[in-house]
Amino acid sequence: MIPLRDSQPSYSTPFVTIGLISINVLVFLTQVSMDPFTLNHVLASYGLVPARLHPFAILTSMFLHGGWLHLIGNMWFLWIFGDNVEDILGHGKYLAFYLLCGVAAALVHVAFNLDSRLPTIGASGAIAGVMGAYVVKFPRSHITTLVPIFFFLTTMEIPASIMLIYWFAIQFISGIGSIGYSHLSQGGVAWFAHVGGFLAGIALIFLMRPHERFRQRRELTW
Repeated sequence: MIPLRDSQPSYSTPFVTIGLISINVLVFLTQVSMDPFTLNHVLASYGLVPARLHPFAILTSMFLHGGWLHLIGNMWFLWIFGDNVEDILGHGKYLAFYLLCGVAAALVHVAFNLDSRLPTIGASGAIAGVMGAYVVKFPRSHITTLVPIFFFLTTMEIPASIMLIYWFAIQFISGIGSIGYSHLSQGGVAWFAHVGGFLAGIALIFLMRPHERFRQRRELTW
């Protein structure tokens, strides 16, 4: 299933979301301009390597990607869900929220892969946090989703609560299934980073007060 758009309007310009997408794209364009030796060195130095954890890599790994599909998929999810979360938190608080979710995702990944020497990269842990916040604040929103049915593609309107909880369940089950095998892998999906980021997003959206304009809109709605 591929989300195409959501039904929840945003009442402010998502400057931070646009900025994050722009930075990720620019960093990736820099990556693809590198020769293989330099690129491998950059990924090993700035990616998250659990066996030799460097605090700075927790941040830098969030802005590196492993390929065009990895980048486009992450940025597409960020664009769909990020504007609404930024709208309710405000720009500065949303940036802090995003980075904290990324840190939480990285630490959970490290906890389940302490001996791994494979660099982990990508913004998906932070974006999972955005999705966790979205399902708390906009559970009745609908996501227009591209769904394959046998050899055909169709679109369906799926409640955000169902789609995002289903997505989380897949990450959790896949993560449980990967325990004990991660040291044998030459790469793959950091399932527990997604789980950690999603749960961090749920927790943080309760702790962070929404922007005043969002509270006023809710009062008018009620």
